[in-house]
Formats: sequence, structure tokens, C-alpha cells
Amino acid sequence: MQDNLKIPVHVAIIMDGNGRWAKAQGKPRTFGHTEGAKRVADVTRAAGQMGIKYVTLYAFSTENWSRTAEEVGALMKLFRGYLKTCIKDADENNMRIRVIGDKTGLDPDIQEAIAHVEEHTAQYDGVTLTLAINYGGRDELTRAVRSIAASVKTGEISPDDITSDTISAHLDAPDIPDPDLMIRTCGEERISNFLLWELAYSELYFTDVAWPDFGPDELRLAVEAYTRRDRRFGGTNE
Repeated sequence: MQDNLKIPVHVAIIMDGNGRWAKAQGKPRTFGHTEGAKRVADVTRAAGQMGIKYVTLYAFSTENWSRTAEEVGALMKLFRGYLKTCIKDADENNMRIRVIGDKTGLDPDIQEAIAHVEEHTAQYDGVTLTLAINYGGRDELTRAVRSIAASVKTGEISPDDITSDTISAHLDAPDIPDPDLMIRTCGEERISNFLLWELAYSELYFTDVAWPDFGPDELRLAVEAYTRRDRRFGGTNE
């Protein structure tokens, strides 16, 4: 059936439900995050095998800092561990790794690890995995507007020349196409400040499956649902 699938170029995923999944098993939220982290490699590898070129994962939002110090610390520990071990997976799967978000808000050692991983995997041309860390859609747009305003102030561009393409060019990953499909796990049906500009024309897919239980089979179900949809943009008859 895969030959009949319409494969999205870019899939973005809100990895929701780690805490609720753990609570349902009588475990701490940190256990859910640990198990959820194991799905990243499985899902990304499956995406590459399907022909998906870009996968963006909402790993840590700007709002997540309000969680308990224990939970934030556990998540940062997971990021540190992943950034150390993901290079082997990237080497084996021709995978490029990117990070979007306000990196200046992360600890220096995490910033250094991100720079190392991005540089090491820059030459790979298989699936591109983008991790959104300390990321918020409103924050991304605010930083983009500030950058554009600075260019206007120095005379590099005129206010009259600013277009939607100008804004896109000042976002965190202007070279990556907008998502064709956005998936959110664990039943919630909202985008929660994720890729606000980029999701303007994306298909949205919501599943009750929590992220720690989301694997290649669930990804395929999402792509099958995407295949059944008639993608239309402005100007066509409904």
C-alpha cells in the first residue's frame, strides 16, 4: 500500500502525553519523558524510510520553564544525553540534525553540544530532524520582527519592501519548507504556540495515542489519513 501513499515532505509533531502516560502507570512524569525520548529515533528512522524528508519535533517550549525544577532538570538531562548519543544514529541513517528556538536561553554546555551536532551532521542529506528546544511560535515571530526592524533602522530594507517572504526568511529555519502535516499525540486538539507562521496551510492530525506509545505504525496511520485528504488552497471551490 505504501506505493499509494501521498508522502508529506515535512511532518511536524507535538509529542504530547509523556506525563499522563506515566501517571496512568503509577510512575513519575520523568519516567514518561525518558520513555518518550526513546520514540524519537524510532519515528525519525521510520519517517526516513517512508520518504519523508523533514521531521520537526516540539521538544521543549518557552512555556515549559514554568514546570517544576525537577521536571525541567530531567528534561535538560535528557537533551544532554540525546545530543551525546544522536550522532551515531545520524551517521548510520544519513540524518541531519537541526535545533530551532532561542538557544541563548539554554545552558552553555547544551549550546555547545547543539553546535557540535549541527556541524557534524550538516553534510547528511537523508531525513532532517529538527528539534524545537526553548521554542515558542510567538517568540520566534517576535525575534523575526526585531531582526527585520533592525534592518529597516540601518536602511538595509525599506518598510514598503517587507513581504511575507521577508518574514519567512527571518524565522529560525528559513531553508526548511513549511510542514505539510502536523501531528499531535494524546488527544489534545490545539497547536500550542508551535510553528504559528509555518502551519498556516498544514493538514492537522490528532490521535489519542500518547507519545511513548507512538511508533512507526502510528506514523503510517497519520500519513494514510493525510493521503485521503484533498489538499486545497485559496481560490479553489469547496
